[in-house]
Amino acid sequence: MSRARRLGRTAVLGVPFVWLLVFFLLPFAVVLKVSLSEPDIAQPPYQPLFGENWEYLGSFANYVFLTEDTLYTTAYLNSIWMAAVATLLCLLIAYPMAYLIARSRPATRLTLLMMVVLPFWTSSLLRIYALIGLLNTTGFINTVLLWLGVISEPIQMMQTDFAVYAGIVMTYLPLMILPLYATLEKLDETLLEASADLGAGGIGTFWQITLPISLPGILAGCLLVFIPAVGEFVIPQLMGGPDQLMIGKVLWTEYFNNRDWPVASAIAIAMLAFLVIPFMILRNAPAMRGEV
Repeated sequence: MSRARRLGRTAVLGVPFVWLLVFFLLPFAVVLKVSLSEPDIAQPPYQPLFGENWEYLGSFANYVFLTEDTLYTTAYLNSIWMAAVATLLCLLIAYPMAYLIARSRPATRLTLLMMVVLPFWTSSLLRIYALIGLLNTTGFINTVLLWLGVISEPIQMMQTDFAVYAGIVMTYLPLMILPLYATLEKLDETLLEASADLGAGGIGTFWQITLPISLPGILAGCLLVFIPAVGEFVIPQLMGGPDQLMIGKVLWTEYFNNRDWPVASAIAIAMLAFLVIPFMILRNAPAMRGEV
C-alpha cells in the first residue's frame, strides 16, 4: 500500500475518532468530573476536584445518594418501562410498514420511503404540538367523536401515559422503520419460495425465515428508539401529567431548579452506564452480527 493511500485511509478513519473525542469523550470527562465533586454555592456551583496541592477531593457520595433516595430509582425504572413499552409499540407498527415498503415496486418504494423520512424535515417540537392539537379535549379527535355521537363528553387523553406513548411513537417511528426496511429489502425471495414448496404456510414462513433474518434490523431499530426514549424530556414535559416521573425531567429539575450540578451529572453518568452495558452485550449477540 502506497504512503498516500495509507495517509488517506488514516485521515478517513481519523475523522470519526476526532469527532467522538471532541463531542463525546471530552464532554463525558467533564460531566464525570462534576459528578465526583461536591455542590457549592458558587459559580460554577460545585467544588474543585483537586485541592491546592493536587490532593483528590472527589467522592462517590452523589452516586450513593442516588441509591438512597427512592425518587431517582423510581424515575429510572419508570423511564425504562415507558421506553420499553414505546419501543415495543414502535416495533409492532413499524414491522408491517417496513415489510410493505420492502416488498413494493421500486417506484412505489421510493415514494413510501420519502413519506417515512419526510417528518424529519420538520421540527420534532412542531410535530409534538400538532399531536397535542389532536389529543386535546377540544382537539380534532374529540370533536369528530362528539360530532359522530360516539362519545357524550370529551376523552381526557392529554396529561396521561397514553399521550406520552403516542408522542414517543410518533417521534421515533421512522428510526424503527428504516433499519427494518434495510434488512427486509435484502431478503432473498427464493428462500420464501423454497419454504412454500416445502409445505410451510405464510405464518410458518414468517416465523422460520423472515423473522430470524430480520433480527439485526429489529435489534438496531429497538436500540435507536429505546436509548433516546429513556432520557426523553420534551414529550413527558409537554404531554405528560404533573406527576409524570421520568429521568429526563428529574435531570432537568436538578440542573436548572435545584442547581445541584454534581447530582445532575451523577444522574446522567448512571443513565449512560445503564444504557451502554446492555448495548455492549447486545452488540456481541449473533443476531447483531447477522448470524441466525
